[in-house]
Amino acid sequence: MGTNPHSTVWSDRIGFQRDWIWRGWQIRYSFRHPVQPSSLPPLLLIHGFGAAIEHWRYNIPVLSQQTSVYAIDLLGFGGSRKAHTPYSAYDWGQQLSDFCQEIIGRPTVLVGNSIGSLAALTAAAQNPDWVTGLIMASLPDVSIRQQSLAPGFRPWLEKIENALAPPWLLNALFKFVRRPPVIEKWAGLAYGDCAERPQQAKIDSELVEIIARPPQDTGAEAAFQQLFHSVRQPHFAPAAQAILPTLEMPILLLWGDQDRFIPCRFGKQFAGLNPRLTFQLWTGAGHCLQDECPDRFNQICLHWLQQQFTK
Repeated sequence: MGTNPHSTVWSDRIGFQRDWIWRGWQIRYSFRHPVQPSSLPPLLLIHGFGAAIEHWRYNIPVLSQQTSVYAIDLLGFGGSRKAHTPYSAYDWGQQLSDFCQEIIGRPTVLVGNSIGSLAALTAAAQNPDWVTGLIMASLPDVSIRQQSLAPGFRPWLEKIENALAPPWLLNALFKFVRRPPVIEKWAGLAYGDCAERPQQAKIDSELVEIIARPPQDTGAEAAFQQLFHSVRQPHFAPAAQAILPTLEMPILLLWGDQDRFIPCRFGKQFAGLNPRLTFQLWTGAGHCLQDECPDRFNQICLHWLQQQFTK
């Protein structure tokens, strides 16, 4: 599955691409190093739900001018194996920690978007010796979703989700949502009106292709079914609001005030949970800050890194 683990493919926008075997599964990653040695810690970029390494195409070339940058496709996404196995943020967190140990070889700043932020947060809680900092663009918290549901509504939601659970129906749903016109509309909801890149320039054919290509892979339908069932489980992920106060590393939490998937009120709640957490709310930005406003994202991340890790 995938390319030879020892082969390397180069792309100007995402760097060198390789495969890594984790728990017997093929995982795709990329890396790009600065021309001059850097005193800053390396970065590991982790995409959001349904995305892939290429979602960092406007960030990797810039960030890698200052430090080593790695990007990874989580198991079940992008160019990584579409495994027919239960999924959880705990396993993704371990995937990231193992990657830092086996491939990067030193403590790393994890940079996540959406579910990538949750995986990064989980890795920081599980293996803090290998995570020296966190940069998160939007952060889901499954526990808040459960708490926010009115008790009388929960049984109805379970009935609705159970009605969608039969494999034949999930397969039909999967084939529908992976169609490019559907993906284009979904991306339109995810992205805000950040003036840095006009809306029509953000939701282009390249972005649609980034999201639409992985669901065509072998095993993608089975992986989708597993993901659908996994995210409904109470043990799918730790509570972000419980983890944040326990971390002793610097944290940068970014949020768009037009985020329709995870409203910014949650970011405001998280902001006061840790004295080492810096929170920024971006006007006009949606759910995917690194792709919507890449120049601002790159500048702020590099400035924060210099502040935290330059003596």
